[in-house]
Amino acid sequence: MPKMKTKSGAKKRFRVTSSGKVKVKQAKMRHMQMNKPKSMKRKAKGQTTLCDADERIVLCNWLPYSRKKKKASGGASEKKEG
Repeated sequence: MPKMKTKSGAKKRFRVTSSGKVKVKQAKMRHMQMNKPKSMKRKAKGQTTLCDADERIVLCNWLPYSRKKKKASGGASEKKEG
């Protein structure tokens, strides 16, 4: 089976945290800053995380190799001592 490709636009826009959430830069900071109030610019600084529905879309369709691996159930991975 061939490798799945990551969307190049998505890898520039999104980062996945260690807990599996998707970080994204806030919108409305690219241009026309003189027409926006200070409060809007202050709120749009930095990064935020996506909601669960959007996060699922990004991880399933655009960043296939950034998904968190599901852990196996405890019974199969535990070693027996004896």
